Amino acid sequence: MAKPLLKIQRYFRRKPVRFFSLILLYLTAGSLVFLHSGFVGDSGPGARGGRDSLVASEMGSRTSLSDARGLGIMSRVFKETRRSGRRYGPPWMKKSRQEGQETVRRGGDYTSNWNRALKGRNAKDMDDGRARYIGCYIDDTQKRALRGVSFFDYKKMTVFRCQDNCAERGYMYAGLEFGAECYCGHKIQAPNASESECNMECKGEKSNLCGGANRLSIYRLELSQESARRYGSAIFKGCFHRPDNVTVALPFSTVIQNMSVDKCVDMCTEREKSLAVLAGDRCHCGFPTPLFSLHELENEDLCLHRCHGEEFESCGNDEYFVVYQTQVQDNRCMDRHFLPTRAKQLVALASFPGAGNTWARHLIELATGFYTGSYYFDGSLYNKGFKGERDHWRSGRTISIKTHESGRKEIEAFDSSILMIRNPYKALMAEFNRKYGGHIGFASQAHWRGKEWPEFVRNYAPWWASHTLDWLNYGKNVHVVHFEDLKRDLFSKLKGMVEFLGLKVSEDRLLCVEGQKDGNFKRSGLRKLEYDPYTPEMRANIDQLIRTVDAALKKRKMSGVPEEYMPR
Repeated sequence: MAKPLLKIQRYFRRKPVRFFSLILLYLTAGSLVFLHSGFVGDSGPGARGGRDSLVASEMGSRTSLSDARGLGIMSRVFKETRRSGRRYGPPWMKKSRQEGQETVRRGGDYTSNWNRALKGRNAKDMDDGRARYIGCYIDDTQKRALRGVSFFDYKKMTVFRCQDNCAERGYMYAGLEFGAECYCGHKIQAPNASESECNMECKGEKSNLCGGANRLSIYRLELSQESARRYGSAIFKGCFHRPDNVTVALPFSTVIQNMSVDKCVDMCTEREKSLAVLAGDRCHCGFPTPLFSLHELENEDLCLHRCHGEEFESCGNDEYFVVYQTQVQDNRCMDRHFLPTRAKQLVALASFPGAGNTWARHLIELATGFYTGSYYFDGSLYNKGFKGERDHWRSGRTISIKTHESGRKEIEAFDSSILMIRNPYKALMAEFNRKYGGHIGFASQAHWRGKEWPEFVRNYAPWWASHTLDWLNYGKNVHVVHFEDLKRDLFSKLKGMVEFLGLKVSEDRLLCVEGQKDGNFKRSGLRKLEYDPYTPEMRANIDQLIRTVDAALKKRKMSGVPEEYMPR
């Protein structure tokens, strides 16, 4: 065996050029194989997600599908751009108190609630918990009915895909056209058409219709309130009464000719202010303060005053202001550092996985200005700004320490604790998504429908209850915070957490936190399963666990679990 190898070695010593030529041919062949497999993967039936053929549209006036084909737009990039048209529409669209009917009128703004009674539609009402079908609408390539972002998918467009992409970007409406085009917007700005004109099948699902030739099948997205109130790069905050001392509360203001939301938002953005406040023809800029906290929301009808520069927008008046949050970052709560002196007591931030621990850490760090630590180490969290993640949990340099532990020995290692509790039905699904999709990703349908989900519920549901019971039994000084209460009343609940940590509360800092509460760990508000993943047997077991935890809390003179936890 040694002799043939020796001969090969001597051969290549004499012929180095041949040796390098063989290496070059090998690398070239490998590259060709790689490229070929990439093309096959994209065109194969199993291609998903990022391998789908997304085609972005970046235009002041959008082209139709046939126009796009003529231009040869074949990229996979979804681009959101500033459009020549309006970016911020006032969200005066309220949910109808009667779920069954929603109507549309012809001419002007077709969704704003200050307009006349909306005209009825003929389409059947489709409500699957994610979106509600509105109807078929005329679409003009020169003046789009939905004026947000758009994208095309020539092969795999589906109704849900369009809805989900619009929802992730905070739009209230999603419309499909030509079977392959998706448009997003905050208002419908075109008259409705006959349902028979929306007659093209979706490219990715023949069972559904995706508009027609210059006709949009439009859906209203059923998002969380926070998501549904986003308008382009600005976030609608609501209608508020004029503050007592407006010049102190909002230090910068000017009169704008032909006032519009665009103009006020752009001006306040240039001034590096996080709030754009419209009061008739006057635009105020500033930050949330105790003088103008945005906590006392008024009826939106009080702000109904058309803008001079845009007939479909409301600019408020002298007494009631329309408020938008700009993209400018409020830096009053962004400074964070380690404790100046090592803490003598260790405070746990304890929770069952999926109960919002990472979100609570984000809030605590912004509210206090100090890093939080962790019983574990997660490199992805460290890279996203949780610098205390790398410290040893006993270092004493962090204000609190994340932990999911529930053993007696582990619990008694802490001197006090903030215990986060979340509805187990929500917590289990959140942790399952995290386990199989990452911190802001989603588990695949295969995981939900496979053996992973039943096994996960069987193992994790009892832990949800035992985790809470262990901390109540063995914790030395426990401050209970329910995830749902923190979402509903962030200011007061977070204030209580800061006080429990023994720090002085800064109201300006808490108001700053309210404007940046989501951080980088918020999942899309739309991606819901098309079915209930919990079987009757699962629900019976979880309901009993909820009753057990509720009784344990009340036994310790604490408020029980929120009403939405309780079995119906």
